[in-house]
Amino acid sequence: MRPERVVRVGVTGHRTIRDPERVARRVRDGLHGILRLTDAGDGAGPARLEIVAALAEGADRLVAREALALPGTTLAAVLPFPADDEGDVETPEARAGLADLLERAHTVEVMPTTTTREAGYALQGRWVVDHSDVLVAVWDGERSRGQGGTAEIVAYAADRGVLLLWVRASRA
Repeated sequence: MRPERVVRVGVTGHRTIRDPERVARRVRDGLHGILRLTDAGDGAGPARLEIVAALAEGADRLVAREALALPGTTLAAVLPFPADDEGDVETPEARAGLADLLERAHTVEVMPTTTTREAGYALQGRWVVDHSDVLVAVWDGERSRGQGGTAEIVAYAADRGVLLLWVRASRA
C-alpha cells in the first residue's frame, strides 16, 4: 500500500477583496494546478490537499471554502487567538462563518498569547508558512500595513523556500 500524499497549502491574504468571484476562480484554478503537479504518474493520481489557514474573513475563508469543495481536502485551522476571542469578528454572519469552518476543521491550533494583536497575527502567519508546502497569497502586491501583514508573510515564505501561489487581488 502506498503512503498517502498530502500537500499542505497555507493561506495568507487580505480581509477585504474587491472582486471575490474572480479571486475564487483564480484560487480554484491554482488549487487544480497544484493537484496536477502532484500527480506522480504512478496511477495513484494526485495528492490530496490540507488547507492550513487562520480562517479570518476574506482570503482565508475564500481559499478554505474553495479547497474544501475538492474531494479529500482537509482543513487545519490556525487561530492567532482563542476561538472565543471575537475582537476582529464584527458581525453575526462572520461569527457563523468562523464557527462553520471550525466545525469542519480536523485540527485547531491556537497560538500562544502575545503582547499585541499584531504580534499574534505575525506568529500565526509564520506558523502557517512553517507548516506548509505551498503558500496561497491573495494579495495586492503592496507593502504590509502592519506586523503580520500579507507582504511580511509572503517575504517570510520566500526566505524559507516555500512555494508561492500568488493570486493578485485588489482590496475593496
